[in-house]
Amino acid sequence: MKSTTRTLAAAVLTGVAAAMGAAAPAVAADTVPVPVPLDGVEKSLNVQLPKVGGELPLATPGVPDGPRYVEGRLIPASVLPQVPFGAALPGLSAETPLPQVIGKGFDEAGLSVPAADLRTLTPGLSVDTPLSAPNPEVFGLPTLKEPEAAVLTPLLQTAPTAALGLGSL
Repeated sequence: MKSTTRTLAAAVLTGVAAAMGAAAPAVAADTVPVPVPLDGVEKSLNVQLPKVGGELPLATPGVPDGPRYVEGRLIPASVLPQVPFGAALPGLSAETPLPQVIGKGFDEAGLSVPAADLRTLTPGLSVDTPLSAPNPEVFGLPTLKEPEAAVLTPLLQTAPTAALGLGSL
């Protein structure tokens, strides 16, 4: 391989690696900040307004569990698999000025509800036929049995938190 070809290949690989490295932080974000712009109202009315902002979650689907084959069944245990979704509950932050009763200036009341991780699983389905696996005792023919059907329940797990406080501005 010529040195120019090697240099060109190295430059292309370096560019691809740099592009992937630059795109990784944008994809890795779990939430998108959403500020509420109230600056124009503050200036036009000449008052202090609360500062409000939020966080919107980005849902990320996971990889569903594949079918699990169970001995003695003709159909896999999970016909319609449960799909995991990872996201976050929306967050909120608000700060509002409060006039002081004694002294000059303002106090501040603040509420912070950060985005909480949310783990979910979609409902799933598991069914089995009314026939058993081939039975060697009856010349390899399947025998009759009761059909089985089950709905796999959805899952929702989270642990939200909040903080309410007073402070000086």
